Amino acid sequence: MDLNSASGIVLQVLTQATSQDTAVLKPAEEQLKQWETQPGFYSVLLNIFTNHSLDVNVRWLAVLYFKNGIDRYWRRVAPHALSEEEKTTLRAGLISNFNEPVNQIATQISVLIAKVARVDCPRQWPELIPTLIESVKVQDDLRQHRALLTFYHVTKTLSSKRLAADRKLFYDLALGIYSFTCSLWNHHTDTFLQQVCTGNEAAATNSLERTLLSLKVLRKLTVHGFVEPHWNVEVMGFLHAVFERLKQFLECSRSIRAENACRDRLEKTIIMFTKVLLDFLDQHPFSFTSLIQRSLEFAVSYVFTEAGEGIVFERFIVQCMNLIKMIVKNYAYKPSKNIEDSSPETLEAHKIKTAFFTYPTLMEICRRLVSHYFLLTEEELTMWEEDPEGFTVEETGGDSWKYSLRPCTEVLFIDIFHEYNQILSPVLLEMVHSLQGSTNMEDSSAILIKDAVYNAVGLAAYELFDSVDFDQWFKNQLLAELQVSHNRYKPIRRRVIWLIGQWISVKFKSDLRPVLYEAIRNLLQDQDLVVRIETATTLKLTVDDFEFSTDQFLPYLESMFTLLFQLLQEVTQCDTKMHVLHVLSCVIERVHMQIRPYVGCLVQYLPLLWKQSEEHNMLRCAILTTLIHLVQGLGADSKNLYPFLLPVIQLSTDVSQPPHVYLLEDGLELWLVTLENSPCLTPELLRIFQNMSPLLELSSENLRNCFKIINAYVFLSSSEFLQMYAADLCRSFCELLKDITTEGQVQVLKVVENILKVNPLLGPQMFQPLLPSIFRGIIDGERYPVVMSTYLGIMGRVLLQNARFFALVLSQVSSELGQESDQILGNMIEMWVDRMDNITQPERRKLSALALLSLLPSMNSVIQDKFCGIINISVEGLHDVMTEDPETGTYKDCMLMSNFEEPKVTEDEEPPTEQDKRKKMLALKDPVHGVSLHQFVYEKLKAQQELLGEQGFQALMETVDTEIVAQLQEFLQSF
Repeated sequence: MDLNSASGIVLQVLTQATSQDTAVLKPAEEQLKQWETQPGFYSVLLNIFTNHSLDVNVRWLAVLYFKNGIDRYWRRVAPHALSEEEKTTLRAGLISNFNEPVNQIATQISVLIAKVARVDCPRQWPELIPTLIESVKVQDDLRQHRALLTFYHVTKTLSSKRLAADRKLFYDLALGIYSFTCSLWNHHTDTFLQQVCTGNEAAATNSLERTLLSLKVLRKLTVHGFVEPHWNVEVMGFLHAVFERLKQFLECSRSIRAENACRDRLEKTIIMFTKVLLDFLDQHPFSFTSLIQRSLEFAVSYVFTEAGEGIVFERFIVQCMNLIKMIVKNYAYKPSKNIEDSSPETLEAHKIKTAFFTYPTLMEICRRLVSHYFLLTEEELTMWEEDPEGFTVEETGGDSWKYSLRPCTEVLFIDIFHEYNQILSPVLLEMVHSLQGSTNMEDSSAILIKDAVYNAVGLAAYELFDSVDFDQWFKNQLLAELQVSHNRYKPIRRRVIWLIGQWISVKFKSDLRPVLYEAIRNLLQDQDLVVRIETATTLKLTVDDFEFSTDQFLPYLESMFTLLFQLLQEVTQCDTKMHVLHVLSCVIERVHMQIRPYVGCLVQYLPLLWKQSEEHNMLRCAILTTLIHLVQGLGADSKNLYPFLLPVIQLSTDVSQPPHVYLLEDGLELWLVTLENSPCLTPELLRIFQNMSPLLELSSENLRNCFKIINAYVFLSSSEFLQMYAADLCRSFCELLKDITTEGQVQVLKVVENILKVNPLLGPQMFQPLLPSIFRGIIDGERYPVVMSTYLGIMGRVLLQNARFFALVLSQVSSELGQESDQILGNMIEMWVDRMDNITQPERRKLSALALLSLLPSMNSVIQDKFCGIINISVEGLHDVMTEDPETGTYKDCMLMSNFEEPKVTEDEEPPTEQDKRKKMLALKDPVHGVSLHQFVYEKLKAQQELLGEQGFQALMETVDTEIVAQLQEFLQSF
């Protein structure tokens, strides 16, 4: 591209690309895409975005195109890579002057310089860091700020590289610039503090911005720039200075009110100081040892004493608590059980920790956590009244403890209690004893204190296992508190039912459960919605528990289910509906078929909820989960749900519909469960299978479920299903087998084997394209045992149950290989005998014996030549399946199945699904379970003897090892 002539054209197209009119926008975007690989294009972009007289939107777009180009075309090995000459020009242009006036564009330019630095610094771009350091020193405010911004982004990017050579380069860089960065940070920090004192707000804001940027650079250098930072005096000096500076900044925050322009930046800087400490502790726990004492003193004084009053803010409290938590819980500071095995550094850190956490300190922390931080705040109580559902789904779990105050205080409490439970258990129990009996309704602070203490007992349930007789407490105190219906007492009702949920899996006598169910039933009718939702959660924990007994629960099932359903209808928010649905699902799953009489109302409501939740895919996932459990509970009766169920499955598993991204996994599970419980195949159920081909093409982690679904259709109605879809399936399988793992191959082949088992006459014809390659796999001696075993299973089915088709495959393979059919057959039998040990499943081993015996009687010289091998496999098979009856001393085939009996189902077992019954019926028709192997051996040998005559047969038997013959005679003695 010629720069001068091109600039005008590119500028014009970029201007069009900022248009709101798609007719103008689309062609412009296409044109820019074509230019991406043109030499000189990025030089033109650089000229455009550094020209401050042009429109901001156009410059912004030019920067973005430039940044994307670096990702795609900057590396030497990239297709259409930029030439070295152009890159040299661009690098020089990027750092020629740091004077971008627009903040957002300045940030983007800094990020793209960092992207180039990641690839080129320091080898191809040695001048970058020296230029930045010089520019950071200039007096011009704008240039100084932009250079510092770039300095930060470059440091951040280089610190994130992980290869050993890159780490070494970063260590060298850190060592070279650490002193300078420290003095830069100190300079800006001092300047800011002076300006705050003199009340120069605008100048202070500028200095604070530079303080924050230089601190961010120092954070990256300190945390990632040294292998053993504790040996570096400057690093440790900086870290100790952090505490001094933090105190100065916190004091400074007293005078800077919320409306001040600096306030937000000041809080960010204070948080950045704490991030330095947290990151350093995370990356270098042993280097942090000398800072443990100071960190704990600092954090505890600001968070748990009067020192912090009036200056601490929520995010700072969270960071301080996380600092305490990370020191308390750090594995590097925990000595081994055997003290001699611990390193001196560990023992030193442990000693410092132990010296700090004395009984008075721990007691004060525990008391303050419970009686100050656990209390429900005014905001929370207001939210309870105004938005009860929002109150119940306040974020907990995951990493929320890193950012939110309540989860953070609770996690800190749990960790400290776990570490020091010998000391803290009596402290907490004393708090509990002081609260026995009911509380005065008028005393709201006493109610909140009780709520907080009960919260602590729930969080520490596992630690208090030996100290609290929960059953007695439940009977004598807690149950009565659940019955106090006064509106002001609702925090206690909610907390007590939550507390029981925490203890249910820790320590709760099973004979108390009916009393608990009674209480839950009453609370599900409480006038307060928050109490009802919390009660539903405890019900789920109770039902989901290991010691749950269906019989105990059945008397309450109808009323509980009705009340939960009313709650589901009443709540309006997506998250709460999901939550209540999960409780319902859990109940349905645990009581299984007993749910049938009560689900009518839910079945009618779910289609409406599905329609309403069109925008909420996560709620739809919860509905799918509920439907899965419903179908399992209803069994064959689930057929009545098809008008709603099948369109839901259709939508969830259609990869051309956007929602499938969220719904596919649960949708496939529902499809499978529906088929397993279906009494018969309906045209609609058959039609949904059109979704399968695209799913097989996706070949994702859902393939296993797809294969289960195909098998379920085969069991349900193989003839109808195969006539409609066999050709598509065969094509999909051929494609899959070209490019799939060994395990995937086995999964595909097992489906084919299943089809042949269920439909021995139609199956081989429909999957004929797959059979020659399986045949060749056997004679070539497939090296993976599991694959070979499946090949032999498939070929065994064809040979035993469709000998005419086997002959066709044999002649096709022999003509492809240009060899005689007999020779190929001989090779196959030989390989089969040789690799019999690859087959581990008893069914397939018996099948192999039956299949090879089915070649007898025969005059064919090749088969007679392999007679010895066939007998060897038959005797192996007899050893596998024959069991001796101790009373009569005779042998019988243990794989034979007689007529179909409904098995007795115990309480713990799930009753058989419709598919289980179908499999049992099919097994009765399967030769493996219907033909007695020793009878078959006897008949085939007798037929061979009649064909050859006594003398010829004897000559054939002499080719077999005498030991094998003796074993054979013992098995056949009853004939």
